[in-house]
Amino acid sequence: MTTTEITCDSCDAACCRLQVILVDDNRVPETMTEQSSWGGEVMLRRDDGWCTALDRTTMLCTIYDDRPQICRDFEMGSVECINERDASFSLL
Repeated sequence: MTTTEITCDSCDAACCRLQVILVDDNRVPETMTEQSSWGGEVMLRRDDGWCTALDRTTMLCTIYDDRPQICRDFEMGSVECINERDASFSLL
C-alpha cells in the first residue's frame, strides 16, 4: 500500500543515503560504482553518505533512466519509503 501524500519532489532523498547493491546487468556508469568491503559492487557514495548520482542542487537522480533496479523497486510512498523518511527525520 502506498500513499499519495508522499512525493519525491518534497523529500530530502532519504533513500539516496542507503547502500545500493548492484546486481545483474545494471547500466550504471563505472565511475559511480565501487567494490564494497564485503566484495559486492555498490553505488559509490560521497564522504557524507549521499549517493554520487544525486544532484545535490535539485535533489534528483542524474542517472534516473539508468538507475539500478533496487532504486526502481523502492517505490515512492511505500512502507519502506515512509520508514526511511521517518528515520531520517528522527535524526534531526
